[in-house]
Amino acid sequence: MFSNFGFQVVLGLIVGLILGVVARGMAPDNWLTSLLAGVGSAYVSLLKLLIPPLVITAVVTSIANLRQVTNAARLAWKTILWFAITALASVSAGIGVGLLLNPGKGASVAADAAQAPSTVGSWWAFIQGLVPSNILGLSVGVKQSAEGALSASPSFNVLQLLLLSIAFGIAAVQVGKAAEPAIALAESVLAIVQKVLWWIIRLAPIGTAALIGKAVAVYGWDAIGSLGRFVLAIYLGLAIVIGVIYPLVLKLNGISVAQFYRKVWPVTSLGFVTRSSMGVMPVTETVTEKGLGVPRAYASFAVPLGATTKMDGCAAIYPAIAAIFVAQFYGLPLGATDYLLIVFVSVIGSAATAGTTGATVMLTLTLSTLGLPLEGVGLLLAVEPIVDMGRTAVNVTGQALVPVVVARREKILDEEIFNQPARNDYA
Repeated sequence: MFSNFGFQVVLGLIVGLILGVVARGMAPDNWLTSLLAGVGSAYVSLLKLLIPPLVITAVVTSIANLRQVTNAARLAWKTILWFAITALASVSAGIGVGLLLNPGKGASVAADAAQAPSTVGSWWAFIQGLVPSNILGLSVGVKQSAEGALSASPSFNVLQLLLLSIAFGIAAVQVGKAAEPAIALAESVLAIVQKVLWWIIRLAPIGTAALIGKAVAVYGWDAIGSLGRFVLAIYLGLAIVIGVIYPLVLKLNGISVAQFYRKVWPVTSLGFVTRSSMGVMPVTETVTEKGLGVPRAYASFAVPLGATTKMDGCAAIYPAIAAIFVAQFYGLPLGATDYLLIVFVSVIGSAATAGTTGATVMLTLTLSTLGLPLEGVGLLLAVEPIVDMGRTAVNVTGQALVPVVVARREKILDEEIFNQPARNDYA
């Protein structure tokens, strides 16, 4: 039992909760909280470290291998179609829960907590995010401390990386024989990246314990008091998506619900504790291919695309309920047209946050479309870490679900791999 990876992750969650409670009972800025924060941050950094080489090598090789897959264009548009279908069902659930629980009417949060966010989502940001600023889509953010010291933190735009990799993959296919050494190099590097990735995945129980422990120690559950109905509404909506909508989609497509969730558990649990779809993306792709039986040529295209545009938690449930909360808090009525706009932004507009990904950015896009005050975003910051854990868990689960559904419908899902027991050596 102790050698089972899923059990190890659950054990990490339990240990993390215990350590978090202990750390919260200690003095502020204690050594245990600092240790948990440091270990958790290091683990997320390790996961993110592999994203650029994984995306580049996996997409280039997958485009080259798509020559062996019939109806490649059909796979692409069906993936986007199922992204939209599940997003539509999710945002509908979010609106229904929001109207049922009326989260804004029971809030005791003070109005002076309202503040406009520094980053606002827009359609123009999406267009700008499509244009690479350099060959790797890299950018560097510079911050100045109170003492005047400068620090630089490099980051990358996954959507730009994805588009660049697709372009290079298509070019390699069209070049033909002369590009074979480059494709072989990409395949070799991909194999190495996947091996290193597995080493990092094996550290998941430790990272899980540190991340959940830090969340409990730093945030606790005090903030839920003033926004209890809002948090309840968010988690009820997320539960409907992951416990009703996703199983229904799987069942209608002849896919075993229990087997899917057994295989996808490492993805869901890591999404919950890391709060980063990008950080979990290497694990999502590995489990989708090695555990769920989706062909590599398709999975290495669909999962990175989903990690940038498929966010049922952040882009459907959260903005729908949060918009209703803000409208009720300020006493502004919402009509049928407003609810249709929420649906439109959630289904179509999630891609508009790809240049500046984040649930807060998605919420600002929704509020600005509805004409609601952006200052309402500040009212929800107290419970942001708490709801973000559930949002990300749903995001990454949906990013694995759609490739499985499309592969099953197109009869390219490896049923033998899918039906195998969950293993510890997917990578």
